[in-house]
Amino acid sequence: MTTDSENPAVEQVGDDLVDEVVERLMDRADASGAALLGEGGLLTQITRAVLERALEAEMTEHLGYEKHDVAGRGSGNSRNGTSPKTVLTDVGAVTVAVPRDRNGEFEPLLVPKNARRLAGFNERILSLYARGMSVRDIRSHLAAIYGVEVSPDLISKVTDAVTDELTAWQNRPLDPVWPIIYIDALWVKIRSGSVSSKPVYLAVGVDMDGRKDVLGLWVGSEGEGATTWMAVLSELRNRGVEDVCIVACDGLKGLPDAVTATWPRATVQTCVIHLIRASLRLASKRDHPKLVPALKAVYTAATEQAAEQALEEFAGSDPGTRYPAIVQTWQRAWPEFTPYLAFPPAIRKVVYSTNMVESINSRLRKATRNRGHFPSEQAALKVLYLAVRELIAPRARDVNRVAAHWKEALNQFSLFFEDRLSIQ
Repeated sequence: MTTDSENPAVEQVGDDLVDEVVERLMDRADASGAALLGEGGLLTQITRAVLERALEAEMTEHLGYEKHDVAGRGSGNSRNGTSPKTVLTDVGAVTVAVPRDRNGEFEPLLVPKNARRLAGFNERILSLYARGMSVRDIRSHLAAIYGVEVSPDLISKVTDAVTDELTAWQNRPLDPVWPIIYIDALWVKIRSGSVSSKPVYLAVGVDMDGRKDVLGLWVGSEGEGATTWMAVLSELRNRGVEDVCIVACDGLKGLPDAVTATWPRATVQTCVIHLIRASLRLASKRDHPKLVPALKAVYTAATEQAAEQALEEFAGSDPGTRYPAIVQTWQRAWPEFTPYLAFPPAIRKVVYSTNMVESINSRLRKATRNRGHFPSEQAALKVLYLAVRELIAPRARDVNRVAAHWKEALNQFSLFFEDRLSIQ
């Protein structure tokens, strides 16, 4: 049996009705010159009307009879007017008329007693905080856009409320097998006596469906180290990660040993994009157009022997002789780079394509960059977690989408890594 919610025709009628209502409201606003937001604004009036209609429905449910219904006579309780109450909503401050009953027993659910803001307003604050805005910035934004003055204590209480959620997220169980896990570190400034840069370790997994998931965030001591990575990887294993096919990482000394000690069968792959970036940082920008195709010949080579030949040709070329440190960078990373060359083309595409993780890194760096520095490690983790939460939300299609060519790659994974992947 098909329900209305599953019927495309019904959904289309609903969408058309909403569009018609919106058009009428906008026409009325244009005719009257009404603003959208603020006291007397169109959205404020709509929000007030919807809230008051819902509150009246709650009162009807509480009393058991409709307003002005004769069934209420002699019932022992009745409506007793309304009380004005101003609540903070997504469209700003809205003053609503909250109905009362004579016995004082009515407990509204939509606008609870003693509540001065609706849940959606809290989410708006968290969304701004996740974008790296400071408390001062958030207060200024809310005042400018919604005409609402909020205290620093209110913002702190709202953001502090996610601490338990962060802890639960950091300790959630994980899938036993992952085709790919990317590990990286972001650098943030944290005040601990004095302001210093500390690494925040980040692990992003690609699951069997080709979707990425941030597995955790950890603040390390000053200086990125393989010892701390060992603790991070051990925690992932303790949370249920039994095997990983490919661990893509940068060239940190000792990190490959930490990976293989945690997952003996994992293939450690130096992130190709890290190698390219490290190479380009060593050269003048005017030489980048020559460097990029020369390096591409190395990492797109069909075999390891062909890649060695391409690197030798680069070393003897004009940019290679001008920048010998680039050649050394690739030579040092060679043992962890060459596994990439053995992969089938389909696996190469998803391992090399840093779009899988770069969109996450970019968003997290932006959130931390906007803040300058954090007063504590917990404050840094809170902002980063909120940024991650927005990225993995159902509406974040760009992050949650399946990787391009994933089914082809998954088939190659199942062959290349034999029986290690359980494909349902």
